[in-house]
Amino acid sequence: MSTLWWVRHGPTHAPGYVGWSDVEADLSDSAALARLSRALPAAAAVVSSDLKRAIATADAIAGARRRLPHMAALREMNFGAWEGLSHAQVEARDARLARAFVERPGDIAPPGGESWNALAARVSAAADALARRHAGGDIVVVAHLAVILTQLRRALDCPAAEVLGQPIDNLSLTCLERADGRWRMRLVNVRP
Repeated sequence: MSTLWWVRHGPTHAPGYVGWSDVEADLSDSAALARLSRALPAAAAVVSSDLKRAIATADAIAGARRRLPHMAALREMNFGAWEGLSHAQVEARDARLARAFVERPGDIAPPGGESWNALAARVSAAADALARRHAGGDIVVVAHLAVILTQLRRALDCPAAEVLGQPIDNLSLTCLERADGRWRMRLVNVRP
């Protein structure tokens, strides 16, 4: 069995859609980072998205754990033309597309961006590769909200729309296990 300990990066305080925008994380809550690090398996390897908010969070919680190279496949959803816009701005540009994107997650994508299905395929391939390479081990994966939700949906085997309302707080843990070729949820959105 392989266990992936998904950690959402520290808060960015950036309003609106922040996908591939490379913004900094606020890692000023050293007590929360210390609690998070203590809650993770000591022998786990640590990997992160290649965006600096995830890299900095991974570095802050890694401790003596082995740090793996960053993975672009673990990036947040690419929001294309919506990057940096507020939800109200996106709604004003194209209300129908904005509603469809949220209400019917699947192949609908922002202009120049990525659909839920494309994101899920990208992240699932990366998660499966990590589980194979570290079979029987624990891996801490520092990533992003939508990234974690794609994997939670997979473990719960439910429609994407059912997980979109699930909170995944900054600096929270979501633990998913892979055994017999299937992913199972162990815990979700826990703040140590």
